[in-house]
Amino acid sequence: MNDTQRFASYLNARQACIFIQTFEELYASQIVLNVAHEKMISTLAWSSSRGVYEPFNPQRGSVADTEHPAAGLYYLLNMADPPSMVVIHDALDYLPDPKLHRLIRDLHAAFTQTGGTMVFIDHNDKMPDVLANVSTRFEMTLPTEEELSQLVRNVVTREHHDRGVKAKVTRKAFDLIIRNLRGLTRSQAERVIMEAIADDNDFADHDVNTILASKRRMLHQDSLLEYIESPVTLDSIAGVKNLKRWLNQRQRALSDEAREFGIDPPRGVLMLGVPGAGKSLCAKAVATAWQYPLLRLDPSALYDRYIGESERRLRQALRQAEAMSPIILWIDEIEKGFASAGAQSNDGGLSQRMFGTLLTWMQEHTEPVFLIATANNIEALPPELLRKGRFDEIFFVDLPKSFVRKAIFKIHLKKRHCEPSNFDLDQLAKAAEGFTGSEIEQAIISGLHEAYALNRPLCNEDILAALKQTSPLSVVMGDRLEALRQWAKPRCVMAD
Repeated sequence: MNDTQRFASYLNARQACIFIQTFEELYASQIVLNVAHEKMISTLAWSSSRGVYEPFNPQRGSVADTEHPAAGLYYLLNMADPPSMVVIHDALDYLPDPKLHRLIRDLHAAFTQTGGTMVFIDHNDKMPDVLANVSTRFEMTLPTEEELSQLVRNVVTREHHDRGVKAKVTRKAFDLIIRNLRGLTRSQAERVIMEAIADDNDFADHDVNTILASKRRMLHQDSLLEYIESPVTLDSIAGVKNLKRWLNQRQRALSDEAREFGIDPPRGVLMLGVPGAGKSLCAKAVATAWQYPLLRLDPSALYDRYIGESERRLRQALRQAEAMSPIILWIDEIEKGFASAGAQSNDGGLSQRMFGTLLTWMQEHTEPVFLIATANNIEALPPELLRKGRFDEIFFVDLPKSFVRKAIFKIHLKKRHCEPSNFDLDQLAKAAEGFTGSEIEQAIISGLHEAYALNRPLCNEDILAALKQTSPLSVVMGDRLEALRQWAKPRCVMAD
């Protein structure tokens, strides 16, 4: 069902109060009024700029002195012939007023009795208890590729008539533009197209990069998802050969061709291990190797003090990820966002509900979204997450072995313009026993600072000195690491 059909079904269910949180007020209003017109529902609307007015008969003007929400709601409550639907725009900013709380309760009771509906359309998502306890949320879907295609055509046609904009885009570039717009709202997509056109007053193949850059900026500003640049390759990561083999085997598994072959899209992997072992680097490398966008979801940013908001924000982020598929979705240190779901918590069950939302999505989503989750502390993870079938595989990333440490030194020395053959890599690898990849990198950086301060090239002794001055996690957290290793042996696939 599309949004109009879904909203009609809400009315058929005789919902007395429907809440729509959106920045696309015009689109939301069109949905509501289209259904009201089709069903011939008598409708009034309210906004702070107009007061109470008839949306289907705007020339009649507004009811005098109803601009304040208390006055507007009081007028609607006491009408001799009340409408069957009231559409209320941006009222949440006024709701600390206890008089408004009472008026909303009274209006809700009246509409419940008569079978009418009040619809709140609001930019604010901080819904107070008085509204949360009586309303049903209506969440609008993101536009499909067909909708986006028509939207782009409409914008370009309008700008051609108004400003003489020239359209010189090929079919291949047009399809790529539509794909890059996936995951944006209708208003965001239109803004992106307008920015691309305004740049040089035409719409051409070169606008693909402009549109992608604008989308990344909007995701960073308006979304819980962060677009991650991923220039890392799997070959640039030392070790983890079993993980690499598994990932390379599934490189094309998210494609339409794989689905036609009978392969279900892989759901994802969970990577456990000590901090600094390269788990996050692997997530970035997968996106590069598979040539899909990498989006990071920070679960700690989801939490909100208003009832139901955290779960809604998580569902919104997951829907947006699906709309942008095929993609790689990365949840780094997943235990920090959902740790309380596995134990008694004092958050009123919020962590359990959030975790349940994630598990349901992991189990039921059908779009090609590959989830990569990383975790450092297995004890903090709810056991349900580790159940067979949640992830395609669980990998344990241990401390690097000697030959892997040697490769890590080689990679980071090259990265910093040092010729690896000038160093005794065997000696360095031996001295770095028990060090993670990130700790080895930091030792090289410390050595570089020492050499630069003395105005000479980096040498073995600089790095060895830095290693000696470092207490690696394998020493600081030795018991915990060994316990994690013993837990992982019968339950996980060793990454190396």
